[in-house]
Amino acid sequence: MQAVSISFFRFETGLSRLWAFAMMGLARLALGRIEKIGFWKLCGSGSGEGFTPLPNTGVYAILATWPDLETARMQTETAPVFRRYRQRALECWTVFLSPISARGEWSGKTPFRPDAVPGSGPVAALTRATVRPRAALKFWKRVPDISSVIGTDANVAFKIGIGEMPLLHQITFSVWPDAGSMADFARADGPHARAIRAVREGDWFREELYARFRVIADRGTWHGQHPLNRTG
Repeated sequence: MQAVSISFFRFETGLSRLWAFAMMGLARLALGRIEKIGFWKLCGSGSGEGFTPLPNTGVYAILATWPDLETARMQTETAPVFRRYRQRALECWTVFLSPISARGEWSGKTPFRPDAVPGSGPVAALTRATVRPRAALKFWKRVPDISSVIGTDANVAFKIGIGEMPLLHQITFSVWPDAGSMADFARADGPHARAIRAVREGDWFREELYARFRVIADRGTWHGQHPLNRTG
C-alpha cells in the first residue's frame, strides 16, 4: 500500500534559514537519488493561518511517496538529505499518510494511488493548484477570509500552507479528527465554499489536485506539541 510522507522543518537562525532556502535548489539531486522514492516535492511555506502570499522563511517541507510505510519510515529517518535537514532544523515533524481519494494532476502527474480504507481516526486533506497569472490577484484576495476560518475551526488539528513557487503554485494541508469534521468544514456555506464557486466560475486554476488521506503514523513534534494528540 502506497505511503506518503510530509516532513515539516522549522528553522530559527538566519544562517539556518539561508541554508534551507538554498536547499530548495540544491536538495533536488539528493532527493531524486533516494532508493524507492517516488513522486517528491520541495516546498516553502506561507505565513499566518492556513496560507498567505507572504512567505515564512523559517518553515520548509518535503513531500514524498513511497511503496509502503516501512520504506517511508526508514528513508525519512536515514536518507542523508533528510538527516541534514534535521540537523539544521530547530524542530521537525513528519506525518505518514495513506491515500483514500485523489483527483486531478500535479505537474502533469497523478502522484497518489488511493487504496486505503477510510475507517475511523484522523484524516488529512491536501489541495494543490497552479493559479493562472491573470487570476492571481482575485485568488489571493479570497485567501485571508479562508485562512481565518480554518484557523478558528475547533476541529482542525494542524494546518499549513506550502508551495513550490510563491503566488502561483500553492498547496494547503490540514489534519482533522475524522472524515466527518473535515467534510463539515468543506460543505459549510462560508468563505471556503464561496471561493470554490469562484474558482469554478472564473477558471482560475491551470492545474489542480484534491486528495484525502488516512493518517497512519507520525514522528517528531511541532512547536513542542504532538499535533495528532489534538485529534483525540
